[in-house]
Amino acid sequence: MGNRKQGNGDMITGFPFNAPCNGSWKLTLPCSKDEAQAVADGEIGAFALLDEPPVIMVTEPDPERPEEWRLDVYFDHEPKAEEIKSIRALAPTSALEKEIIEHIEEEDWVVLSQSGLEPVRAGRFLVCTPSNAVAPEEGKKMFVIDAGRAFGTGHHETTTGCLTMLDRMKKAGQNFHNVADIGTGTGLLAFAARHLWHSARVIASDIDPVAVEVAKENAVVNHVPLGMGCRQVEMVVAAGMDNRQLKRRAPYDLLIANILAGPLIELAPSFVPALQEGGSLILAGLVAEQEQAVCRAYKNLGMRLADRVVLGDWPTLRLVKRPRF
Repeated sequence: MGNRKQGNGDMITGFPFNAPCNGSWKLTLPCSKDEAQAVADGEIGAFALLDEPPVIMVTEPDPERPEEWRLDVYFDHEPKAEEIKSIRALAPTSALEKEIIEHIEEEDWVVLSQSGLEPVRAGRFLVCTPSNAVAPEEGKKMFVIDAGRAFGTGHHETTTGCLTMLDRMKKAGQNFHNVADIGTGTGLLAFAARHLWHSARVIASDIDPVAVEVAKENAVVNHVPLGMGCRQVEMVVAAGMDNRQLKRRAPYDLLIANILAGPLIELAPSFVPALQEGGSLILAGLVAEQEQAVCRAYKNLGMRLADRVVLGDWPTLRLVKRPRF
């Protein structure tokens, strides 16, 4: 969803490895699904050694062609020959393809990456970007989410899956009072949980301070009050559960983590103790091939799989904490 944020967590337009720059050059290269997943997992070769690596994004341009993905790499300078060579090393299946290098004028590259995105409808939620806002729809809760310097406008299947899961839980009559959104990105999932369960206290965290600032800005735009009380959302900077406020507010009856499979597995020993017995844990950011490993990590700690939403190759899981013997 390292990955500069733990996730959303969200992977709408890609997987950034450093704070977005004000760069004006983009290199595009086709790649395979496996190569895209390797980049998403942090395998960025020589760029990992740089103090300020470029922003690398992976996208699936056509869902009808699930094996054909694309690398978009953003630089604040015209890419040099050795940099192009390093990018090409990330996608060896495209050895015969010519990379495309574009000079972007003074527009923000994040805005460009969001242009043309259609609004997302997931359950009772309608999500759009500021550049592609639509009129409110009856029966839909509308959020306007600007990724800005963070990621996660709701267009990726992982975020859509989480919204769908939250809506399904509400329809089933489930009620929650203490919610945490780990790796919040733009804040969207925290806002959605607050909308569904009005009396809940909600806390949202991200490892990236920039993402937390963006989430706060989105809260203002969407009239979401910030604070520590009921009907409010508290924002904190934290790596996983390593934060005094997160620990103090535990145990949670609902914890959401839309990040990536590796961090999800690593964080299992801190997530599960932070849940109350019978509490729900929503996990996203993994692909189908990783589901078994992620589930195993949590089942070994007393969780059971209760529900799942699958959109394309991206499952969203809901696990429930078993009572202690």
